[in-house]
Amino acid sequence: MAEGGDVEWELSKENIQPLKRGRDISALHQALSQQQDGLSSAINQQRQAFESELRMYDGDDPLDVWDRYIKWTEQTFPQGGKESNLATLLERAVTRFTEEKKYHNDPRYVDLWIKFAETCPEPLDIYRYMQAQEIGVTQASLYIAWSEEYENQGNCRKADLVYQEGFKRGAEPHDKLLQFHKALQARVSRQVMMHVEEEEDSDDEPKEPERVCLADLRHKGKKKAIAPVNRTGPAIRSISGGLQSRGAPVLGNASNSRLVIFDENKSWMAPPTSRAKENEQRPEKWCDVKAPPPPKPTFQPFVEESDQPPTMTPCKINPAVNTVLSARKPCREETPLKRLQEHHQQQKEAESGKPQEQSMYCKELLLSGATEFCFEELRAERYFKKMAQESQEARGQKDQASGSAAN
Repeated sequence: MAEGGDVEWELSKENIQPLKRGRDISALHQALSQQQDGLSSAINQQRQAFESELRMYDGDDPLDVWDRYIKWTEQTFPQGGKESNLATLLERAVTRFTEEKKYHNDPRYVDLWIKFAETCPEPLDIYRYMQAQEIGVTQASLYIAWSEEYENQGNCRKADLVYQEGFKRGAEPHDKLLQFHKALQARVSRQVMMHVEEEEDSDDEPKEPERVCLADLRHKGKKKAIAPVNRTGPAIRSISGGLQSRGAPVLGNASNSRLVIFDENKSWMAPPTSRAKENEQRPEKWCDVKAPPPPKPTFQPFVEESDQPPTMTPCKINPAVNTVLSARKPCREETPLKRLQEHHQQQKEAESGKPQEQSMYCKELLLSGATEFCFEELRAERYFKKMAQESQEARGQKDQASGSAAN
């Protein structure tokens, strides 16, 4: 590999989106070099060729063109983004073959549906829609992607049920489905064992409350105070501050038991803190205190005439005359799944013979693919295709004539 290719890879590898099946390294280097050199004309020509082939294809396998076009888009635009237009391309591809039953269990078509679901905000709704329409129900890739989405959301039980549904439907290849199912069971078992070990290691026993030093206890009895047996928790009335002498006599009754007499013959670590001092007020709440209102001025302030408010209020705009300020109606949010359901409903109504809106021009050819064609572009593509066929036939006749002359 050339050194220049290594440099391009090192400078751009952070923006490259990974693919499940990997990327072609030669196509990746070519795409990165074209983006750095500004060679977008070659990419546009190749894209135009795919768009023309989608509209002019008359073979037996139109899905092949869509499959090659989408794979080329993934390899050519490794960063993704709006330039690739991959989400629109996938949506039109899956919508194009919804009514063709022969492609419903084609691995290529099922892979397109899975890629389309990954670009949608709710992939689970897409998988349920596929199951309802019998799309990919015999392919193991559908159940693997469906189960992985449930597992990513933390619902391992439904992930296992999806695999059971795949086994019930006889999805192929069976060995691949069984391998992914066993891997899911192994991951779930590992998570359960780790959770059990964490519960065993954690100490769930409540710690015994510790006794607090120098704490006032709640006594029992009215006439005779009895100290409680349990001297923790609710038995504590308050924690007194300061130091007290153990042998200090107490004067008065139990209500004055906090008064401590200083004894100079005993050693004190520090003098006891005084609880009340003269000329000191306790802090109180300020919520009830109101500031006095400011005094009113004794003179009349000057006000200019231009600052006077208008005597008449402006009239309200009549919504029947002017609807500029009228409220907008909430627009219905469209999702890819809703567009698919509407397309399917239109197909059903058309099959039942219900009158539908019909376009009097080839609308499906103009809107096919990721870009829109105009009438002149479509006419030019038909002309170029006709000229290519005529030149090929003329060349074949010329070769046949030269061969017969040589004989």
